[in-house]
Amino acid sequence: MPAAAPPIHSTRHTLVARRVGWTAAAVVALLLSVLLSLAVGARAVAPSAVIDALLHSGRGDDAEVIRQLRVPRTLIGLMVGAALALAGTALQGITRNPIADPGILGISQGSSVGVVLAIAFAGVHTLAGYVWYAFAGAAVASVAVYAIASSGRGGATPVKLALGGAAINALLVSVTTGVLTTSAATLDEFRFWQVGSIAGRDAEIAGQIWPFLLIGTVLVIAVARGLDALALGEDVAKGLGQNVAAVRIVGGLGATVLIGAAVAAAGPIAFIGLAVPHIARAIVGSDHRWVLPMAALIGPVMLLVSDVVGRVVFPPGEVPAGVMTALIGVPFLVALVRRKAVPA
Repeated sequence: MPAAAPPIHSTRHTLVARRVGWTAAAVVALLLSVLLSLAVGARAVAPSAVIDALLHSGRGDDAEVIRQLRVPRTLIGLMVGAALALAGTALQGITRNPIADPGILGISQGSSVGVVLAIAFAGVHTLAGYVWYAFAGAAVASVAVYAIASSGRGGATPVKLALGGAAINALLVSVTTGVLTTSAATLDEFRFWQVGSIAGRDAEIAGQIWPFLLIGTVLVIAVARGLDALALGEDVAKGLGQNVAAVRIVGGLGATVLIGAAVAAAGPIAFIGLAVPHIARAIVGSDHRWVLPMAALIGPVMLLVSDVVGRVVFPPGEVPAGVMTALIGVPFLVALVRRKAVPA
């Protein structure tokens, strides 16, 4: 006779225990990545000196380097990594597109246009000044994409969102290129922002973006159940009592706010919004009430580790975090794809 299936409550208990265990491991990984970010660089600092500088107001050059340079940089890395990961998870759920990321709806490119116009025509030349223009550009791009996708029959379907995003993205790339090719000074300044980096960021930028990150996080988490239902299809989601349009609008707004703030602070850092949601789902399953928090933990780990590796790989120079995220993240995603492609 075939073996009896395990009790449902036992299976659920095992699943919850596994998710809690992985979440605890992700928290430990995040703490270790924060310590690495504070201790490793052109000037290596012992972990004991890091703790002394943070908790006991240590004196000396090492303490000043940590407090004045590395703490703001690490804080920005935490915020930006979490924001991009949460936004990517939400966008993949809203569009039901596994390759969706912050660039799919033209949001990142909207930020780029905002920065280019700020440099070329508004006379803005500081990172703190870029933030508001980048955020405004992201907001305008997302509104334009949704307006295009929601017009006509059927409303804002995943296909129409992707096509509208591609069209707006192409338009914004043309605008950016047009401005940069006519202004060498703007190109010279913009290229340092465009590569994506958390180096040189200060506490003022963190103070500017944290309210937006908080609002975006609340909006995205609020539609976690809706994203679960939407994954089963629009008709099933409606049958479960979900307002599909509201889920898309609230989740899309939250993702836009997160992306706009993150890209404004650090530039268009690639791959985190694409890879982290897949890694999170592979670890804790498809329930967005677990996927979103796990993504918020893994995203900063990937960004901070990438930034640390970029500091030490070619001393005394640095490779920007936006370059290293792809180099480090690609193997994880490839391994995940290969594992899923193997028949059970």
